[in-house]
Amino acid sequence: MRLLPLFPLNLVAFPGEKLNLHIFEPRYRQLVRDCFTDDLPFGITPYLNDAVQELGTEMRLLSVEKTHAGGEMDIRTQAVGIFRVQKFYRQAPGKLYAAGQVEAVTQDDEPDPALRGQIAGQVRQLYEALGLRKLLLELDPDFRIFDVAHHIGLSTEQEYQLLGTTAEQERQELVREHLERLLPAVLETERLKERVRQNGHFKHLQPPQF
Repeated sequence: MRLLPLFPLNLVAFPGEKLNLHIFEPRYRQLVRDCFTDDLPFGITPYLNDAVQELGTEMRLLSVEKTHAGGEMDIRTQAVGIFRVQKFYRQAPGKLYAAGQVEAVTQDDEPDPALRGQIAGQVRQLYEALGLRKLLLELDPDFRIFDVAHHIGLSTEQEYQLLGTTAEQERQELVREHLERLLPAVLETERLKERVRQNGHFKHLQPPQF
């Protein structure tokens, strides 16, 4: 276990994700300064249901893009791994920000190629229905579930469940089931929107032959 500075937020960060943050609270400005000066990582722990959760994502500070006149900062970060908090401290020793004794969570990143193909088809259907063609073009053939998890309509609680799933094939199953439930509702909503748009327009319809 090791002591890691913690930044609780109402979001889930997935390994590999790049995250831009605006830092304004004094305690987290101190955290960023410490990470920048000593080349330290920090952790984002989701704050859900009025509590700091035990799983979190280790982040690397890539750059401080801007420091504002009032001390606020715009930073770029990247998520690199998942950890479990064994002991949480509201304040690290001698610091304003929180910290935790954490241990890494081992991952099995081996995908099921057949499931990945099925999910890719579901994601394409979803993106096309929602008009998100730009995201569709960016879908890598070797994508991992964490690469698409923010773009398939999961709630923060569902994203946290995904964060706690240590095998890629299990994550694939969760996402496949989610998309199976979501797609019919999205497609029906899009059909309804199209009918509403057509209401009042002249219609060129072919009468049935009988």
